[in-house]
Amino acid sequence: MSRIQQVLWELEIDYLGHPYYVTGNAIYHAIGQRLDADTAQTLHASHGMFVPGQFGTFPEEHSKSGTKPYLGSSLPEVNAYDDLFLFREPSSPWLLDGQPRDALNTHPVRTQHGQPAFAPETIMGRPDDHRYDTQTTTWYIHAYLHADNPDVLPLDQATLDGLQFGGQRNYGYGRTQLKDTQLSELDALDYSRLRDREAYTLTFISPFVLRSEYPSTNDVDVPWWWAVDEEAILRYREERIVEGADVFRCETVDHGQVVGYSGDRPIETAKNAITRVGSHSKYGFGELRIRPIADHHQRGGRALASVRRGEVS
Repeated sequence: MSRIQQVLWELEIDYLGHPYYVTGNAIYHAIGQRLDADTAQTLHASHGMFVPGQFGTFPEEHSKSGTKPYLGSSLPEVNAYDDLFLFREPSSPWLLDGQPRDALNTHPVRTQHGQPAFAPETIMGRPDDHRYDTQTTTWYIHAYLHADNPDVLPLDQATLDGLQFGGQRNYGYGRTQLKDTQLSELDALDYSRLRDREAYTLTFISPFVLRSEYPSTNDVDVPWWWAVDEEAILRYREERIVEGADVFRCETVDHGQVVGYSGDRPIETAKNAITRVGSHSKYGFGELRIRPIADHHQRGGRALASVRRGEVS
């Protein structure tokens, strides 16, 4: 059976790194340094998403319901496919509407040694009559691992605790502590919400690599199962993979976009896309989420006809 290990790290010291996420490449190498070479070679790591430790409510598509204190600071039980994506969307749709959503969807930046860094906490003041009171939100990093040899997982807590990500690690920056971890069997999850629907969309959770300077990689075209017509304009982004002193540029289809799905095996596609597809999937690229078209429309997406034409959100 295919399995993944979700990991939630608490950010302890400012992080100097990629502005949108901790790359899977950084997570892979940080963990790999604590494993023997054969074990590390089998490992695959997702990008790490920033998560605010705040009160929240489970989205409608989640197998659980209701409000939970500090939902962002722990890993809820996973029973269904959609449960896996609770903390994978940067907009944090699970945040309570009564919370300052705009502030909590923006990771605070402060300068460290002349460089922009992401702070481990967001501190917000209160109204004038309570001006000496503050509200502090701790930030976490959510990622997941899978391995070519499923017996490698789960990695133990000692291997995952105290990792550092980003730059200036010699000075202590980017240090984390393990907050929570959880193992899930992908074949045992409930995929019933994806069965027998009229149409589906694909959301790019992480960029999809088309071309890369990395050695021994092949360039690819836009996959046939994306419903993207010739008039559709995809948004692209240049990403970089760092291996020691070497930097390899990648041309990617940018994350956060939504296109139609033109395949005929949505559940199989969903399972494959959890462990990511395309070049550099080992390092977090190519993570996709598939949704029934009605779900996307209800969540404020574009009209059904637009998505079918392959337009992006």
